[in-house]
Amino acid sequence: MFSFTPDRSVKRHGGARSAPPGNLRVTMNSVSVRRSSAVLPSVLTFLVIVASGGLLMMIEKGMLNTMEAPGPRAMGGSSRVRTAEGSNHDSEDVDDLQVYQDIRNRTIKAMCSQPNMPHDIWALHPAQRRTLLQHILVNDQYGFLYCYVPKVACSNWKRVLKVLSGALENVKVSIKMNHKSDLVFLGSFKQAEINYRLKHYFKFMFAREPMARLLSAYRNKFGEIESYQKKYGVEIIKRYRKGYIKDSKIAGDDVTFDEFVRYLLDEDVERMNEHWMPMYNLCQPCAVPYDFIGSYENLERDADYVLQQVKAPSSVHFPERQAWYKPITSETLHYYLCSLPQRLVKELLPKYILDFSLFAYPLPNVTAEYCRH
Repeated sequence: MFSFTPDRSVKRHGGARSAPPGNLRVTMNSVSVRRSSAVLPSVLTFLVIVASGGLLMMIEKGMLNTMEAPGPRAMGGSSRVRTAEGSNHDSEDVDDLQVYQDIRNRTIKAMCSQPNMPHDIWALHPAQRRTLLQHILVNDQYGFLYCYVPKVACSNWKRVLKVLSGALENVKVSIKMNHKSDLVFLGSFKQAEINYRLKHYFKFMFAREPMARLLSAYRNKFGEIESYQKKYGVEIIKRYRKGYIKDSKIAGDDVTFDEFVRYLLDEDVERMNEHWMPMYNLCQPCAVPYDFIGSYENLERDADYVLQQVKAPSSVHFPERQAWYKPITSETLHYYLCSLPQRLVKELLPKYILDFSLFAYPLPNVTAEYCRH
């Protein structure tokens, strides 16, 4: 069990750790990012790798669409997980799961071992590092780092962190989530303190099927959140709606998925809003050696595994999904993707290709034949 003291020293019951050094300071200057940074260096390198393996041809021909990849699993984790209620989950098809895990691990290793890839956070472009450090949450008491990805159950994970820190009584407290208060971000520490935590703490993140995450962000932000409708919706309609009449009154609450995708195609991934920025750019899995990458699709099982690893109290459970929650089904995703012109889909997938590959998600089938059904 870790305890956190004002001088940021970290101790373990029954022993002691030296305090994180505090004499170095991280300087993060505001750096303008050129549009070309969207593909530096990750996408360019990755396209070279996947082209040799035929992945781009698979996108073109709609291959890989019959594969059903399970969510990422713990590195070397057990196939049996004890739930908070005391029952055991036996993973079915353990051999198949291990095969996919091995493929994902090999993919990450191959990708991240390239010489021009960042091998630690200080090798990142300052703007990339700033984004990463703004998305890694710290818990010193239990010694873990969590890189949150919007639209991947991050609100519930933040509730868990607030309960563990004592800011919330329990995860069921009915309050609107404040995504900044009572949370500690890795970017608030000095360089040596950051290095200490990256070296010694349990590091995890959660991934989600990229297009399902994108659709979830679209439906939530443009269908329910007025601030996003005003900030992004109005501009998207002005730029991409055919027949738009200049100076006409726009609420921004009726952005179509087609218009949203066209907007994304013109966006630099490094400048995107966090809700649709690729997971790779948010959490930089090449620069941060995560101990565990869970999946949204196996949220209950993987969340329970994490809570066990950080030795959270048995009274702390991951929140259940609310009754009003409307999941993105495969049929819903199929409908939205197939409603797009194929050209747009083919241009969209490369922006999220690292998310598909590194987190072991199959590419969506958007061939004309498949979409007709």
